[in-house]
Amino acid sequence: MSPAPDPIAAVSQRVDTFLRSQRDLTASMGPEAALVVEAGAASVAGGKRLRARFCLAGWHSVTGADPSPAAIAAAGALELFHAAALVHDDVIDNSDTRRGKPAAHRALEGHHRDAGWHGDAESFGRAGAVLLGDLLVAWSDDLFEEGLKTASAPVALRARAEYATMRREVTIGQFLDIAEESAFRTEPDDRHAARALRVASLKSARYSVQQPLLIGAALGGSDAAQHEALAAFGHPLGMAYQLRDDVLGVFGDEAVTGKPSGDDLREGKRTVLVAYTREALPLGARRVFDELIGDPGLDATQISSLQETIVQTGALERVEALIADYAHEADRALSGARLDNAAVGELRDLARASTTRTA
Repeated sequence: MSPAPDPIAAVSQRVDTFLRSQRDLTASMGPEAALVVEAGAASVAGGKRLRARFCLAGWHSVTGADPSPAAIAAAGALELFHAAALVHDDVIDNSDTRRGKPAAHRALEGHHRDAGWHGDAESFGRAGAVLLGDLLVAWSDDLFEEGLKTASAPVALRARAEYATMRREVTIGQFLDIAEESAFRTEPDDRHAARALRVASLKSARYSVQQPLLIGAALGGSDAAQHEALAAFGHPLGMAYQLRDDVLGVFGDEAVTGKPSGDDLREGKRTVLVAYTREALPLGARRVFDELIGDPGLDATQISSLQETIVQTGALERVEALIADYAHEADRALSGARLDNAAVGELRDLARASTTRTA
């Protein structure tokens, strides 16, 4: 008897099959159409496949079985949607790189310039990336619906509802994230951390962990108790995941993360790490800190100084403690849950990988 194929490999194969169909559908539309299709394919390549892993873990938790075609397709759709989110995120943040390569808008800008096209290459790259992100969202819907053709009507209805919730919440969360970079000055300092946690919940915790789990579980026919247990596990783990991301955005190794060290400081991200730092600084030092955060021209020396300030104020230690608290809360949610035993072990492995990662 041959071993079952690796589920994540199966997800990648399903995405590749879908992308081949999109190439076929657009083959007669000319080389410019091929450009955006290939840019879409490039944006899906690589990555940790985190959302796919949690989607399949949600399925496995309630079925104890290998993933169905619907679950594989849903996991692939989540990866397409995430690629869209990253493309748009890089435009919003003016990021030059993604996973150690030019961000999508920079790659399209480079194509414009290399081809000798008319007009401003940078404007073309940004406009093209906005439309590329929209195309990836459409693709994610297409692949998700393809998978649901094999599911029963009640299961498909529940899965669509969870998927729709994810899309709405992450879009609002993304807006709150950019709004906070401007609105923080109008809010009392003691509210900044709570507001940053609100962004982390909507933009990442629910989107990256909780909803993928619940989508996979819905496809597996989860009952109310299983749904509640997975939600109680997924949200705090997602919070821990985002807080780890915040730490890496300030202290991460560029060779590992694929993003310049301290990039979140240049982008002006108003994270919990920043909020805790500001709480501990006297007024004068806080003003200087605020003037530096969000300056895209920060050099290595200034980044190092800001990093040292974050450590000396105890903010990093507080965030690490919060990560541990959220991780423990997630683990407790699995105790006694009526889920597949092997899948619970898998969930705990994913939790450890998500909270101790270096990229």
